[in-house]
Amino acid sequence: MKISAKSLAIAVACGALSCGGAFAQEPDSVSAGSPLRISREECIAIALQDNPTIRVADLEVKRLDYSKKEIQGALFPSIDFSGAYQRTIDLQTMRMNLGGESQSLRVGSQNTWNFGFAAQMPIISPSLWKSIQISDVQILSALETARSSKLDLIDQVNKAYYALMLAIASRDVLQDNYDIAKFNADLYKQQFDYGTASEYDVLRSSVALKNIEPELLQADIAIKQCQLSLKVLMGMDYAVDIMPNVTLAEMQRDMYAYPLGAGDNISNNSSLRSLDLQRKMLEKTVTLRKFAYIPTLGLSYNVSWLSLSNGSPFKGLEFNPYSNVGLGLSIPIFSGGARYHAVKQAEVQLKEIEFQREYLVNSLNMQVELALDNINREAEQIASSQESMKQAAKAHEIMQKSFEIGAASYLDLRDSELANTTAQLAYYQSIYNFLVSSSELDLLLGKEDFINPAK
Repeated sequence: MKISAKSLAIAVACGALSCGGAFAQEPDSVSAGSPLRISREECIAIALQDNPTIRVADLEVKRLDYSKKEIQGALFPSIDFSGAYQRTIDLQTMRMNLGGESQSLRVGSQNTWNFGFAAQMPIISPSLWKSIQISDVQILSALETARSSKLDLIDQVNKAYYALMLAIASRDVLQDNYDIAKFNADLYKQQFDYGTASEYDVLRSSVALKNIEPELLQADIAIKQCQLSLKVLMGMDYAVDIMPNVTLAEMQRDMYAYPLGAGDNISNNSSLRSLDLQRKMLEKTVTLRKFAYIPTLGLSYNVSWLSLSNGSPFKGLEFNPYSNVGLGLSIPIFSGGARYHAVKQAEVQLKEIEFQREYLVNSLNMQVELALDNINREAEQIASSQESMKQAAKAHEIMQKSFEIGAASYLDLRDSELANTTAQLAYYQSIYNFLVSSSELDLLLGKEDFINPAK
C-alpha cells in the first residue's frame, strides 16, 4: 500500500488553480532572494487593494451615481441658446389688384437674423421622480455586486493560501520519508561492507530511495504552482518568494471556533441580497408604469431677438426682442393599451422574482445545513486522522528500532514507513478540507469581516 505524491501534487494544484486573478502592490521591503512570510489576512488585504474585478465593480457604482445625477438634472431648468442667419435670394412676390390694375409687389427682407434663449422646467412629472428612486436602487445593486466580487476574491485567496500550506506540509512529510529511506539505505550499505547484508538488500533499499526522489520533485512543483496562484491573486511579482507564516498543524488550534458560532443566517448572502434589490426595483417599476396615466405639467420661457434688413448683412441691423412664457399640460388619454400592458408586464416580473426568491431561500438553507454537516464530519475526521498519525508514528519508531537490531525485515520497515506517511498526509488533508469548507461557508453566509473590519 503506497501513497503517491503525484496524486497529491495534482490534487493540490487543482485546488490552487481554481483561483482567479488579481493585481496589488508589491511590498517594498521584500527582496527577491528572501521568502516573504505572510499571513492569510495580509494576502486578502493585498488582493482587495487593486484587484481588477473589484476596481471594475467600484467604477460601476460610480457610473450609476453619475447616471442618477443625470436623471436629477432633468428636475432643473434646461436652457438652450440658438442663433440663425438667413439670406433670401428671391423675395416673395405678391400680386394685388389696386385701382382696377393688377400689380406685383415683392415682400420680405434679404437678411434675417434671429437668436435667443429657450428655457424649460418640469413642474409635475411623477415618472421622473420615480426614475430617481429607481436609480437609487440601481446604485445599491451595484454596491452589492462589488461586495459579491470581494467575497468571491476572499474565498479564492483563502483556498489558494490553504492549498499552499497543504503542499508545503505534504512536501515536508515526503522529505522525512526520504531522509528515513536514505538512513536505511546507508545502513544496509554499511552492513553489506561488513558482510552482514546481501547485495540484494542494498539494491532494494537504494531503489526505494530513488523512487521517492520523483515524488519530492512533484511536491516541489505543486508548491510552486500554489505560490504562483496566490501571487497572481495578490498581483505580486513572480520573483518574490512567498510562504505562509503558519502551518496546517498550527491552524488546527484556532480553526474550530468559527463554525460553532456561524449559525445559519443567510440574510447576508450576496445572491439573496441582489434578488431582494431586484424585487425592490421591480416594485418601483410597477409604480413607474402606473404613473404613465398621470398628467404632466411643464413651464417654458422663450426670448429672442430678430433683425430684418436688405443689402449688406452687416449693415442696418436693428434687433427687436420677442419673449413669451407658458405652461404645457399633457394628459394621457389613449395609447392603444400600451400603458396598461406595460403595468401588467412589470407585475408579472415581480411575481417571477417572488417565486425565485422562495426557491433561492430554500436552496440556500439546504446548502448551509449541508455545509455545517460537512464541517462537523471533517472535524471528526481530523481527530481520527490525528490519532491514527500518532499510532502510525509510534509503530514506525518501534519497527525502526527492531530493524536496526535485526529483529525486523526491510519489508516490515518499509510497510511501517508507508503507513506513517499515509497517516500524516491524511491528517493534513483533513485539516485542509476543514479550512476550505469553512471558507465556502463564509462565502455562502456572506461573511464580510475582511470587507468591513469594524463590524
